[in-house]
Amino acid sequence: MPNHLKGQMSPHLLQHAENPVDWYPWCEEAFRKAKAEDKPVFLSIGYSTCHWCHVMARESFENSEIASVLNRDFICVKVDREERPDIDSVYMAVCVALNGSGGWPLSIFMTWDQRPFFAGTYFPPRGTFGMTGFWELLTFLREQWQTDRASLLRTAGKLTRQITQKTSAAQPGSAEQLYADAARFFAQGYDPVYGGFGNAPKFPTPHNLLFLLYYAEKTNEPTFRRMVETTLLQMRKGGIFDQIGFGFARYSTDRFFLAPHFEKMLYDNALLIMAYAAVYSVTKELLNLRTAEETADYILREMTAPDGGFFSAKDADSEGEEGAYYTFGPEEILRVLGEADGRRFNENFDITERGNFHGTNIPNLLKSGDLEPTDASWLEKLRKYRKERSVLRTDDKILTAWNAMMIAALCMLYRVTGKGAYLDAAREAQTSIEKTLREGDTLFAARRGEQRGAKGFLDDYAWYAAALTELYHSTLDRWYLDMAERVFSVAHTQFHDDQNGGYFQRPAQNDELLFNPKEVFDSAIPCGNAVMAYVAVRLSQLTEDEAYEGIASAQLRFLQAQATDFPAAHCFFLLANLLHDAPPKRIRIVKGKEQPLPQEATKLFLANVTAQPPSPDYPLLNNTVTYYVCERHTCLPPTNEL
Repeated sequence: MPNHLKGQMSPHLLQHAENPVDWYPWCEEAFRKAKAEDKPVFLSIGYSTCHWCHVMARESFENSEIASVLNRDFICVKVDREERPDIDSVYMAVCVALNGSGGWPLSIFMTWDQRPFFAGTYFPPRGTFGMTGFWELLTFLREQWQTDRASLLRTAGKLTRQITQKTSAAQPGSAEQLYADAARFFAQGYDPVYGGFGNAPKFPTPHNLLFLLYYAEKTNEPTFRRMVETTLLQMRKGGIFDQIGFGFARYSTDRFFLAPHFEKMLYDNALLIMAYAAVYSVTKELLNLRTAEETADYILREMTAPDGGFFSAKDADSEGEEGAYYTFGPEEILRVLGEADGRRFNENFDITERGNFHGTNIPNLLKSGDLEPTDASWLEKLRKYRKERSVLRTDDKILTAWNAMMIAALCMLYRVTGKGAYLDAAREAQTSIEKTLREGDTLFAARRGEQRGAKGFLDDYAWYAAALTELYHSTLDRWYLDMAERVFSVAHTQFHDDQNGGYFQRPAQNDELLFNPKEVFDSAIPCGNAVMAYVAVRLSQLTEDEAYEGIASAQLRFLQAQATDFPAAHCFFLLANLLHDAPPKRIRIVKGKEQPLPQEATKLFLANVTAQPPSPDYPLLNNTVTYYVCERHTCLPPTNEL
């Protein structure tokens, strides 16, 4: 029996459209109904490739007994966190405030006017091993609502005040101190044996690695660079990297980067392409370049829509089992590749009778000394075999912010490889955003097919502006820079908090939710406020417009105060601040109208490159293309050789 989710855009919501639970999407109708029937609201937030969301759905939301309790005593609302990151941000703050941590599925109970009184994540259907069961929780909350509602409302009031209370930021420390404190934090948590930071689980967080890499270059401190290199090497060798189909899973469940949480997210792969390309630009280590290219090739092969947009994610589960798609027994490899080739493959990729993961095998190179490229025909046969063996679900939403990240990553990869296919893919994806996710100055956050989602949030505008600056850097086509300025201006106007600084996640005057979130620290992806700082710095340096310098300086001061207590949680801001304080070379290309643009000028990985006609201040040297190069407030003599 379909519920109110029928016809929704989100794959996550559609996965629940046939549940016996009478789900509503987030809408006024649901909250009006809760008020009219005097019932609390159960809000469940997840996403389509979330393993534990699938588990809770199977155990509880497809359970007719539990569904009958939910339908009788609650109004149930389902939200896709990728489609509505603003709602997720508000109620994740509730869960963290109440429990000290959060995650998905996110389970919130609240009043009809959105005041939460209970928060948690996954619950088993019945209590077990010290965990509260969902059935028992529903029974308890129903009784409390009926017999002691006052205590629930007191909790709701206290939680609401706690998460909406404005706190003043600490007095900012010096930028140099923030850089040093963040680097020291990572050094203390660094795993010198297996790479990464801390114990299990280990998340990629490539923006942390990008900060450490740039900081190492600016301080001439090789220790931090080695930390980055070792971490990226171990990830490339481990099972977190799909050795057969390429691309990275979301995180490693162990210390070794062997056993991942198998879902693949577009944002992780975009940020990791950036990290591997950046390290290659410094070290010229070919394995880093190959990893970046293989990851991009995976995205172009399996995560790209016909119109050039990029899908959001690949599921962790197949046939109801997490990771089954990615694991092999040794005999399977022998059947597919033949005896001789199969044995060589098994030996190199740690595939044994005993197994390295619950009796089966995750292909990996952690024990191998052979890191040379694997025979492409072997990989093609194994990719074909596993697709025939089981089906892996794709979340085919096109998210503006995540697509913009991948556009930026492909531009960076183009600049270190010179391969036009990556730039072509970036341009096609940008054209797709223009055609399907933008109307005038309004961006939309998501689409699926012809169906569009909500109007864009801060991250959508910030990342799209960043992608446009990267396209400009890779082409020196002025249209991209003009468009980046336009998108950034709209974001600044719509989202800026003129009273307290920084940017809200939703337009500043929007009051649909309990409060308007303002995310100032990084999580799995850099926060929108840090990306806005990065774009402001880039635009300031590329255009030499003092207005952008003013915006950049103000935003960096705002984030500097936010970062004082725990700088390591603000690495993308620290990277933007480093780029502001120690900018890369400025290269001004002066050329006549009929002179072609030298291709090598667009392939510098990190620089502020612009092209312009000759002028009295910047004349042509020897009547041919001339370069004016400046760094650290010092300019070199003009030259015809880049």
